[in-house]
Amino acid sequence: MKLEGLEIFVIGTPPPGWGGRYWIIVKLTTECGISGYGEVYAAAVGPQAMQAVIEDVFSRHMQGENPENVELMFRRAYSSGFTQRPDPTVMGAFSGLEIAAWDILGKARDRPVWALLGGKMNDRLRAYTYLYPLPHHDKGDFWTSPEMNAESALAAVEQGFTAIKLDPAGPYTLRGGHQPGMRDIDLCDRMLGAVRAAVGNRADILLGTHGQFTPAGAIRLGAALERHQPLWFEEPVPPDDIAAMAEVARAVRIPVATGERLTTKAEFGAVLRAGAASILQPALGRAGGIWEVKKIAAMAEVFGAQLAPHLYAGPVEWAANIHLAASIPNLLMIECIGTGGAFHLPLIGHTLRVEDGFVTPPDAPGLGISFDEAMARAHPFAGGGLHLEMQQAPCDYQHGNSFEGGAPRT
Repeated sequence: MKLEGLEIFVIGTPPPGWGGRYWIIVKLTTECGISGYGEVYAAAVGPQAMQAVIEDVFSRHMQGENPENVELMFRRAYSSGFTQRPDPTVMGAFSGLEIAAWDILGKARDRPVWALLGGKMNDRLRAYTYLYPLPHHDKGDFWTSPEMNAESALAAVEQGFTAIKLDPAGPYTLRGGHQPGMRDIDLCDRMLGAVRAAVGNRADILLGTHGQFTPAGAIRLGAALERHQPLWFEEPVPPDDIAAMAEVARAVRIPVATGERLTTKAEFGAVLRAGAASILQPALGRAGGIWEVKKIAAMAEVFGAQLAPHLYAGPVEWAANIHLAASIPNLLMIECIGTGGAFHLPLIGHTLRVEDGFVTPPDAPGLGISFDEAMARAHPFAGGGLHLEMQQAPCDYQHGNSFEGGAPRT
């Protein structure tokens, strides 16, 4: 059994674009005719350039190889060009291809991927979702409305979710960390307060910030929000400053979470050694693939840390997250797009779902999904933006800040 063919789907997501502007799905085929699907979560370059990277990584490091040799193919890609260090673009390309190789292996053995990773540790996976606007909400006002967020939180809890996430601290600027203004701190306090009042102790609150603050700014914000008892403080400082994140973790009585923008055990290991986070959020389509994140989970276990695999992408990465999560003992929860995503679910034939706030790992071979290639081809991405983008303008201390979730409106 050898890897032979590659096809790439760049899928444009319809409004409101939950999961980003586009998803990059890869299909690998063996010479004996078995196909597998994976997802690339890397967006530092546009999708056309990313397709060229994927093709190069496949032809250079994987084509003609037995899909069982995941470790060998990883070392080839990781060391390519005499680098031997984390490269988010190359490792993003490899991650999606590696996920597809596991899908092939499961299908070849007529077993789900989790069965090839040490078996099933978790029969049900606790799920969380971001808070999204309800149908009657104004989609522009929602992101700064405590009342609307409280309504959305209560609706999610009524669906069975025991954890919900919001990010009221915007904006995401390319300028590095900043100090939150008093308007921002007040809004965050009111947002978390309204959500806590709505859900009581029925759900944990997860505070996202996407690396917006300086260490002093993050500590100041965290101190103001501790009274709401959020379960985590996500990326309180930019993800490349591990020492600063460790400073925040020591000063704030909220567990720090990070990882959606990190890649490979090298970067996650540095976080663990520094005591910078106790909750890791790898994105399997960026961090090195299923096998690499299995190693990250084992490292985290030694340090008393837990995993909460990240998902702001399409349903194939979601499927990979589910199989990895089923196999590890230190799972906290997995991210989901609502109860599965209105566009996500039909793209995989409704083969996965969130029910009563939990996901049941599939027993079908491979990733256990039925990928709809016709639907993928019917929704090509034709835009010019990246999957997600940060704003160039600085934060606004005069009028306050807001960041519209999802793919921003056009």
